[in-house]
Amino acid sequence: MKLMYLVSKARMIIAAVAFGLILSPAVAVASTIKVAGIFTLPVEQQWISRIHIALSAAEKRGEIEYVYSENVSNTDYERVMREYAEQGVDLIVGEVFGLERAARKVAADYPETAYLMGSSFAPQAPNFSVFDNFIHEPAYLSGMAAGAVSESNIIGMVGGYAIPEVNRLMHAFMAGAREVNSDVTFLVNFLDSWYDPPKAKESAFAMIDAGADVMYAERFGVADAAVERGKKAIGNVIDTASDYPGTILASALWHMEATIDTAVSAVADGSYIADDYSQYSYMAHNGGSLTIDKTLVPANIVAAIEAKEAAIRNGSFVVTINDETPVSDN
Repeated sequence: MKLMYLVSKARMIIAAVAFGLILSPAVAVASTIKVAGIFTLPVEQQWISRIHIALSAAEKRGEIEYVYSENVSNTDYERVMREYAEQGVDLIVGEVFGLERAARKVAADYPETAYLMGSSFAPQAPNFSVFDNFIHEPAYLSGMAAGAVSESNIIGMVGGYAIPEVNRLMHAFMAGAREVNSDVTFLVNFLDSWYDPPKAKESAFAMIDAGADVMYAERFGVADAAVERGKKAIGNVIDTASDYPGTILASALWHMEATIDTAVSAVADGSYIADDYSQYSYMAHNGGSLTIDKTLVPANIVAAIEAKEAAIRNGSFVVTINDETPVSDN
């Protein structure tokens, strides 16, 4: 009986192996995707933080191995890209707005590496995908809040650079404000810097002195000026309401999870191609959202904003994308 049992067990094992029921650990568990982030600013910076948070979440779930380099200068960016590619990283994520040509050359030199880069231009076959923070939809909604609350009918807007990524958000915000307040006018200034809070604050003070009572805080420092002068502000990309209680009317938020998760999945299953991932920043993919302080915005405007958001999400209302540089009304 014991012999028959052993023979029977042996046959079961052979059959299991033949039908793939017993797998080695290497086969049973897919290898973890190696991802590197390359950022020109600290990971705490508002725009970069959204990418870093999404990648860190994927790492926490065990889907990727994640390393990153921050504060990488434009002149050093190409070298860092090449080093990660040489190390066998599967996916490199970053932003190449100021070094498109160099970054695309690296991608061409390492066709086996997948690249997902913040960019103003089109994808480059076979491996260079692009994304951007297309949060023009929640920006429009935040504009509705600003237009309704402004009593002076003057809104100040301080941006980093006059590039499409910023311009489209400003135009959408302006359109939203004008929907609820046809008399509103705008003061617009660009800092030519991504991070210069003192300069942003100075620019905001000048607009407030010119009559602005709501500030569009595309850059850090603007909300601080609003607080000091007792004015209201609109947040951008991240939610800073808790840092400026009683000041932030609403914020257009960016979420990179859908973008990152889609790219990681494509790399994992071997389907990754050069593509435009910008759509994953839309509200339909939960790439954009709005927070609103209902204690600062009138209830009827909150209701109008919520109705407009529903229309955006179901496709019955489309926020126009305008990448032209916005200018002051006066």
